[in-house]
Amino acid sequence: MNVAALDWSALLRAASACDESARLPFRVDGRRVGSVARAHLPALRAWPQWLAVGADVNLIASERDAALAAMHAALREQGLIVAWRDEAFPLFDPETRMPLALMERAAARFWGTLTLGAHANGFLAGAGGRPSHLWIAQRSPHKATDPGCFDNLIGGGVAAGQSPWQALVREGFEEAGLSPDQMAVARAGRVIRLRRDIPEGLQLEDLHSWDLALPEGVAPSNQDGEVAGFTLMTVDEALALAAGGRMTVDAALVTLDFGLRHGLLAPAESEALAGRLFGCAV
Repeated sequence: MNVAALDWSALLRAASACDESARLPFRVDGRRVGSVARAHLPALRAWPQWLAVGADVNLIASERDAALAAMHAALREQGLIVAWRDEAFPLFDPETRMPLALMERAAARFWGTLTLGAHANGFLAGAGGRPSHLWIAQRSPHKATDPGCFDNLIGGGVAAGQSPWQALVREGFEEAGLSPDQMAVARAGRVIRLRRDIPEGLQLEDLHSWDLALPEGVAPSNQDGEVAGFTLMTVDEALALAAGGRMTVDAALVTLDFGLRHGLLAPAESEALAGRLFGCAV
């Protein structure tokens, strides 16, 4: 397959599609931390004791965690927060990554606040150490988001109290049955900031990527039921899958990053793609 012939434009459009005019800034005591849909302002005016709603939406509650929990329960009942996880995520200042509160993971998309993702490209090396194959996961059809889509070997959100590396090691066992010793050889790639409109709201996420070399004969084995199966694909097949819209946007970007960093695309194409993709790298 001629990898240089792949069309990445649909992926790059999906990764950056964001209608800023449809949202207003969300602030915590004046500090911008996200954004909310204009369509949701009537619902948010129900809590003047916690939210100041005007040209923006400002969280003014002194007990932030409790106020957010109460609002999120009500917004869930109204169908405005979906894919509930019962998992605590930090509410970050997106510039400093300082946590300002704790909240339900699913609510981050409603508020358009920053989340962190931890992904690993699991690969086999051919002659000379050049990657020849990638392990690709298929998400369970029962996943709350992107059911049945293809994914990186490991990919997950970074919960409160964890670093991206700690989340990767945890997900390495839960998703692929890999021990901490096996995960220890992973090497950090880049961090890509993703900002895009999605049905749940706005995804603002820093995708932390790693490369994980697995020896021949070591096969991943899912432990938590969130992965339907794994396929060992040639690099060309995996890149075509990433460009073709059957992989989650997050995983497709991380796969493209892998191809760029390892020189798996034609030089001219690599230069053009890197300029578009990593203008928002952090």
